[in-house]
Amino acid sequence: MLRFESKKRVEDCAGITRRDFLRVGGVAAGAVGLSLADMAQLQHAGGAAKSNDINCILLFLVGGPGQLDTWDLKPAAPADIRGPFQPIKTNVPGIEICEHFPSMARMADQFAIVRSVHHLEAPIHETGQQMLQTGHLFRGGQEHPHYGAVVSHLRGRGPRGLPPFVVLPGPMGNTGVSVSHGQAAGYLGAEHEPFCLNEEDAPAGIDPARLRSRTALVNAVDAAQHSYDAVEEFQSKDRARAEALNVVFGERAKKAFSIDDENQRVRARYGDNTFGQSCLLARRLAEHGVRLVTVNMFDTVFNQVTWDCHADGGSLATTLDDYKETLCPMFDRAYTALLVDLRRSGMLDNTLVVAMGEFGRTPQLNPRGGRDHWPGCWSILFAGAGVKGGQVIGCSDKIGAEPKDRPITPAEVAASIYHGLGVELKTRLPGPEGRLMPLVEAGPIRELFST
Repeated sequence: MLRFESKKRVEDCAGITRRDFLRVGGVAAGAVGLSLADMAQLQHAGGAAKSNDINCILLFLVGGPGQLDTWDLKPAAPADIRGPFQPIKTNVPGIEICEHFPSMARMADQFAIVRSVHHLEAPIHETGQQMLQTGHLFRGGQEHPHYGAVVSHLRGRGPRGLPPFVVLPGPMGNTGVSVSHGQAAGYLGAEHEPFCLNEEDAPAGIDPARLRSRTALVNAVDAAQHSYDAVEEFQSKDRARAEALNVVFGERAKKAFSIDDENQRVRARYGDNTFGQSCLLARRLAEHGVRLVTVNMFDTVFNQVTWDCHADGGSLATTLDDYKETLCPMFDRAYTALLVDLRRSGMLDNTLVVAMGEFGRTPQLNPRGGRDHWPGCWSILFAGAGVKGGQVIGCSDKIGAEPKDRPITPAEVAASIYHGLGVELKTRLPGPEGRLMPLVEAGPIRELFST
């Protein structure tokens, strides 16, 4: 088990050793859109999915929220560990969360908190991103497929012909090391890559010609993914996006991808920022048959406010004040609006909603009052699709440094997502050179589910 004193747990984004890099392995790849030929076929494609298929919305909290400053506070710990925030009671007796999530506190019965996720690999963003989105660490150049690519392979397009796997508002960019973030199709191949909206944001290693073939669409599509203050661009291009998608996918896609016809009060409930509006769009896509939508809260950890709160005063300047003023309220608003709308429409029963970052933060504040990387223990959220809300699974020790009870690995998180989606965990996938590859090598977190 991890120990708090371990120095390898506190590297920052710029302090990557060659050994850490080699431990990640793999080559850069990522999410691309479909070719025009691929997309034209979607207009005529039917869906083989059953009516009771489960959808998934994955909210990836790029940067890694600190466990002690969000959903696992330690009010009895020394000040340099507990930090500045206080816990508040929720509508579930015995469950407390950070004071800056008041809306979440009022509906804690709707989600489950897993407080004992951990891993033992290099303390860099990309290891967690890979493992949390595929169940595997990439080694020797072998890239495993994202959940969405697996669902695309197993179930194909939905009954309305839309792409089965979408990444909003665009793929991850630079988070420190130039390797895959785990949001691509890996060995499943190009036909199962996520549909992404932005040519200019495609990761390195992708054939530009493949993307240029859809320039007409890309030019009309929203590119506002860089930070929460880009929402005006997100909104102003909404009609153009919808019209362009209408040409390629048909009227159903136009309706699914457009948020312009949403009531302004509904849009405001999600928050006037790119993350909030992306969560609203994710809900619409799920309603229209997209099987898995990933929302990246940020595309990088550099030169903007993110969960990566090193407080270094430079390119990683986010502080806990930013948690209080911006990040926690932004997430609180969008997450609860998403759950409320899914519940009201009856879709929460068949939509798995998972919110997670790639690791936690150091239990002890650094000299600048921030927290550095810490994969020793952190918290993630599950809701919908048979998840039993109003519970906490696992617990950390008295300073939030490592699991005290029910330690949970990223592979178990992956198995839980597949289980929630109704995917048989014994499934084998067609891998390199004709080899059959295991879906995941762990069991699900059984306590999460009602049955």
